[in-house]
This record gives sequence, structure tokens and C-alpha cells, in this order.
Amino acid sequence: MVRVPAMRTLENALRRIGFVHVAGVDEVGRGCLAGPVVAAAVVLHPDRHIPGVSDSKLVPEIQRERLYDAIVRSAIAWCVASSDPVEIDRVNIHQASLRAMQRAVLGLAPLPDIVLVDAFRVPDLPMAQRGVPHGDRRCSAIAAASIVAKVTRDRQMRDLHQRDPRYGFDRHKGYATADHLDAVARFGYSEVHRRSFRPPTLFDTID
Repeated sequence: MVRVPAMRTLENALRRIGFVHVAGVDEVGRGCLAGPVVAAAVVLHPDRHIPGVSDSKLVPEIQRERLYDAIVRSAIAWCVASSDPVEIDRVNIHQASLRAMQRAVLGLAPLPDIVLVDAFRVPDLPMAQRGVPHGDRRCSAIAAASIVAKVTRDRQMRDLHQRDPRYGFDRHKGYATADHLDAVARFGYSEVHRRSFRPPTLFDTID
């Protein structure tokens, strides 16, 4: 897929009608078998354009790291929050993702006037919000949040690999790759695996 830089059109339009601090929020790690789901919220500075900001899934790892540094250095505010595997198993991955995004938004200082969310609505936020379909590809604030969340989570998964190298978390970051499934078949689940996620290679039937 061709990478197209995300635009600031929506944020600029919202500022013109009176919203001062416009935040984007996004999460990564929903589909993983292991590790947390990580959310980030970012309020970009309107006068500090960061070239190359786009959906984190479309940005090479080295460039993501550079963009992460540029975003956290120049943003008005940014915050990262997560939901660990225990919480994911207790409340389900969708609710855990929403909780992580809510924590990230509420951790911003100053709090934003409006929040732009990739696709769905975050409950219990005390400010306006707007869902933006495919927001991580269309909206620069959401794209920036996706990069901050992705880089943060990748670093956490590399740290988990250092603690337990059997699973190869540094390579697949917890996703259900063939080598990850093979490691789970050999060693079973670790303490950072999500017990509510069922790899097809380990069960005879799938719901």
C-alpha cells in the first residue's frame, strides 16, 4: 500500500471554529496474543509541521523512531497509557482498548478541547470527540498518536524479550506469526500472554 502523509485539514478546520487544543488518539496491539494494548493521545502544535507523519503501520521502523522523537519533542501535549494482559482477559480486548485510550486522553496536560478518534467513540470523556473512519491515514493528530503508541509498544515488547527470549517478542511483537505459535506450542503461555486469546494451532475448534 502506498503511504500517503496524513493531513491537518480536519484539525485546522476545528481550530477555525474555536477548538484550541485538538487531540488525536489511537491504540496498537489489539490483535496480539501477548503483551499490552497501548494507546497514545497527542496534541500537535499547529505551527510545527512534522513531515512524514502517517499511519504507523505504513511507516518503516527506523522512520517511526525518528518521527516519534519529533512528535514528542514538538507536540503541545502527549500521553501514553496501556491495558495489560490481566485487564484484557478480565474485560475483553475492545473494552481494554477503550480504557487505554481514555487514560491517554485524560493524562494530557492541558486537556484537549476535542478529541479525534480512529473510528469509534471513547466513553466517559469530559470533552467533545469525533470519530474519524480510517483516521490514522487521514488525520495527522491520529497518525501521530498511532506512531507514538506503536513505538512505545514495540519498545516494551523488546524489553519483554530480554526477560524471556523463548517467544521472540522482539521479532513479532506478540502477533500470531508462525514462529510465535510454534513457541507457544512448545512452551505454553507465559505470564504476558492473553489467556482469553486462542491460537488456532492449540485448539481443535475455533468459534
